[in-house]
Amino acid sequence: MLEIIQIPVLNDNYIYLINDPVSGVTAVVDPALAGPVLDRLAENSWPLTYIFNTHHHWDHVGGNLELKQKVGCQIVASKNDQHRIPGIDLLVQENDRIMLGSHPVVIFETPGHTIGHIVYYFPEDSLLFCGDTLFVMGCGRLFEGTPEQMWHSLNKLKKLPDSTKIYCTHEYTQTNARFALTIEPENEALIAKAKMVDQLRAQDKPTVPSTIAEELATNPFLRVDNPNLQSTLNMQGAPAVEIFAEIRKRKDNF
Repeated sequence: MLEIIQIPVLNDNYIYLINDPVSGVTAVVDPALAGPVLDRLAENSWPLTYIFNTHHHWDHVGGNLELKQKVGCQIVASKNDQHRIPGIDLLVQENDRIMLGSHPVVIFETPGHTIGHIVYYFPEDSLLFCGDTLFVMGCGRLFEGTPEQMWHSLNKLKKLPDSTKIYCTHEYTQTNARFALTIEPENEALIAKAKMVDQLRAQDKPTVPSTIAEELATNPFLRVDNPNLQSTLNMQGAPAVEIFAEIRKRKDNF
């Protein structure tokens, strides 16, 4: 089994180290900073083989060049972002497969938050490293893409197996839960999860990872077909993408 280390940095970012103990191969996902990554690598006596970038924002790529310079790792990122992610070695696109040791990793293009956003899916391990596309009970703000693009991207992810663990790059869950309750105030699964999230954050514990099953039950951005949600928005029977766009607009102003 892969070993995952979650490193909190900045105000609310997570960096992930993924190690295959059989081969020793290790990847880091979205290193905002190099220092904390180097510290944890040293503590575990792990090499660093790859950097997996999901998109170009500084808080996802800030450690790229320092890590590459110090440990000689390869940087993997979208071919659509090659002009704005520092140090790219391996350009990937939709449905490309790479290997982390003996573990396959599938690339999905998920434009919306940015045009070049990608995610890393480990099908044999039921793991998804989704950057800023999907959050626990939320989704990324549309800085570059359209509602249509983001809705299409989220639909790729919601079709993954229910047991898939979701590792997003920000601790936004408490605010996301409060917003979700304005959209589905009677959703019992959501009410229960919001209480659990409050308890975790009161203890300064992470709320990530989640699972696809949990998100399908509690994330309003994945639940646009729910009659109660549509009723709250007064959008009964409206096209899914229009409902999604309305929820995203309300979240932006929350």
